[in-house]
Amino acid sequence: MLATTGELPADAEHWALEVKWDGVRVITRVSKGRVRAAGRRGTEVAARYPELSALGDLVPDRDAILDGEVVAFHRGRPSFDRLQRRMRATRPDTRLVRAVPVRYVAFDLLYLDGRELFRLPYADRRRMLAGLELAGAGPVEAPSFLHAADEAQVRELVDFTREQRLEGVVAKRLDSAYLPGRRVDFWRKVKNFLTQEVVICGWKPGRGRREGGVGSLLLGVHEKGALDFVGEVGTGFTDQALTELYELLWPLRRLTSPYDEELPAEYAKDAQWVDPRLVGEVAYRTWTPDDRLRAPSWRGLRDDKDPLEVIRETPGRTSS
Repeated sequence: MLATTGELPADAEHWALEVKWDGVRVITRVSKGRVRAAGRRGTEVAARYPELSALGDLVPDRDAILDGEVVAFHRGRPSFDRLQRRMRATRPDTRLVRAVPVRYVAFDLLYLDGRELFRLPYADRRRMLAGLELAGAGPVEAPSFLHAADEAQVRELVDFTREQRLEGVVAKRLDSAYLPGRRVDFWRKVKNFLTQEVVICGWKPGRGRREGGVGSLLLGVHEKGALDFVGEVGTGFTDQALTELYELLWPLRRLTSPYDEELPAEYAKDAQWVDPRLVGEVAYRTWTPDDRLRAPSWRGLRDDKDPLEVIRETPGRTSS
């Protein structure tokens, strides 16, 4: 189930709040001590994140399906930049696992011992999840939620996420069912800073120290069945990220623009177009009147997202 971007709800007594974890969404299945895991695109990811095997030890005699987020931490805070190294390693070696450990943060329980839980209220599913007593110090945890009716604690939580430069919180209706594959307004992402998933549609050549490689990326989102241009991003990259992007984009080159609109000459000039197969994420300040991202900064690739699912994300509109 997917959330919309929005504001804290006015009818707070009907809602719960969770921290928004800046990671990768993963559904896990634990059965007879064995663990399977799938990402948003249905890809099996258990080998990519061997830490998930700890679930088999924590609930060896249960048959359960959990929803959660794989998160990499740096100095106690979720780090999407750090997680990038693990996202691209389909079978990480021991050295990488030790250098960049991840944690599975479970926030929902969808099935338990032969019983589907989709129709149960969120509050009941969370109580059952808490009953599994997942560890909090190892590679698996299930943090408790906060009842949104407690205004003082809500403000404390929101202030904490801002002070720690976390992405924000997620508000969920206490009485809500779980609707697989649906985007719903009773799960709301309340962000501390704006982010947008984007499709990479091309690049502009680098200059100076970036000469011979990627200078900036040309970005797009889907809107009403069309792939629209939303600007370019040239900041936020490490040298390693630029090198890896060039290697990934080079085989995707094409002669024509993938956009369903004609680009302004200043963007189209010297552009190297690519098949729109790669998804990334940027932070940005706001949307401009002509539907461009203002001051975007690169955050990283999102190989867990389907390019066709990338739409413009603004408060009050459905998003992934």
